[in-house]
Amino acid sequence: MKAFKVCYVSSEVVPFASTSQANGLAYTAKSLTTALKDMDQDVRLMMPKYKSINERKYVLREVIRLREVEIKLGEDSKTANGKTAFLPNSKVHVYFLAMPEYFDRKGFYSDPQNDKDYPDNAERFAIFCRGVLETLKLLYWQPDVIHCSDWATALIPYYLKTLYKDDDFFKHTSTVLTVHNFANQGQFSAGEAAKLDIPKAPAGGGKSTAKNAPALNLLKIGLEYADVISTTSQFRLDQILTDPDETHGLNDVIQSRKKDLHGILNGTHYNVWDPETDKHLFANYDAKSLSQKEENKARFFEELDLENDPAMPLLAVFPPLGEAEGEFAPVLDALKEALKRSVRIFLMGNKDAKLNPKLKKLAKAHPGKIHFFERYDKRFLHLVIASADMVLMDADSADGYPHQINGMRYGTVPVVRNIDGLADSVKPFDPKTAKGNGFIYESHDQADILKALEAALDTCSDKKTWSKLQRSNMRVDFSWEKTARQYLELYEAAAQK
Repeated sequence: MKAFKVCYVSSEVVPFASTSQANGLAYTAKSLTTALKDMDQDVRLMMPKYKSINERKYVLREVIRLREVEIKLGEDSKTANGKTAFLPNSKVHVYFLAMPEYFDRKGFYSDPQNDKDYPDNAERFAIFCRGVLETLKLLYWQPDVIHCSDWATALIPYYLKTLYKDDDFFKHTSTVLTVHNFANQGQFSAGEAAKLDIPKAPAGGGKSTAKNAPALNLLKIGLEYADVISTTSQFRLDQILTDPDETHGLNDVIQSRKKDLHGILNGTHYNVWDPETDKHLFANYDAKSLSQKEENKARFFEELDLENDPAMPLLAVFPPLGEAEGEFAPVLDALKEALKRSVRIFLMGNKDAKLNPKLKKLAKAHPGKIHFFERYDKRFLHLVIASADMVLMDADSADGYPHQINGMRYGTVPVVRNIDGLADSVKPFDPKTAKGNGFIYESHDQADILKALEAALDTCSDKKTWSKLQRSNMRVDFSWEKTARQYLELYEAAAQK
């Protein structure tokens, strides 16, 4: 496969800027570009220079030819200052467009004091999109592909095919748009269109921002103009193609582009998540030395001052970020019922979870059986994944850690809801055929969740079958390299447009 020049554009990139509501946007930007670079692709990142980005910490440097990036938008002309740094622990160049008027604010999209979106968001990110294209020209670096992410960068495909359609510099440049969140579309009043060099505001999908008036929908425009479109799993793709409600008003444009839509599952970093080399573990192990997994559990429990019963399975539960109490209640009810069996449960809180008080209360009501950990560091997380027998996830993680995938490499079997990336990575295990790699529940129904938990516990009690399942899971490849190869095929498809 040919080597590509890829310009990856995102409004968020870990570790420079990220929000928990981004549904993996910032983590994908970091992980995919790193994997592409490791595969000898010429990849560069571009993002806004937000106020919160520490220039000294990340060693941002001036770029002489980018000191004054002239950007035209509507009747106005603005100037940006381009700076560069490396993505930490990689050779990926990151370019930051500094425009204090637009990005020197406390929040990325909204004011953290009142949680209201900035009224000029359409202009902010439109001028960023134009700035990306002008920056590329000043760098004399012609990308084969510009890979855009969500609504904030969705105008790039539009601008390329309208304002820059006769620009020879971009004659061989294709676009890919990845959508992490179809609900967050970047909708504004139709009157904003002219300011953004959009002659006529297309009727927006989803909710209008003005009564009885079509909204200006940036994501919809991106979906219409991008050469190729992707989302974060095949399951998610199937959903939006078959259930109009899942498109949040974008069904017409999605159906019109269905031949260009692809579902690609995000991967994990096995150089970080590998029990053979994991520096956080008490004892390293692989599929041939699974007894060392029990050694980790025993020593971890000793550190936590908990009594360890080797015969009692440990279930680690990772609630989704920001999930409402009512939505997660059936899972908690099923966990309480599961306590009638021999099982110990670790409830893992997180800094953004609204569920923490409820989780803490549940643990307090079941001392010795349920333990709640509100805050924990990387070492603690690695030890939980290594020590647990099972990991339960009700939705894709937004914190960048696909716990169901990482767990498999550590011999920790997933119990998940059949949704999004969880559905792509976990298939129901059949003890008779030994096919599948985990246990699945279809809905937020307590009985359905409990059935999956009991099936997992029953299988765990059969040590021979459980051991085979663990070893099989530890050999599965969900690496970012595998994901990157799929994106390279997507870039090839975009280039053929």
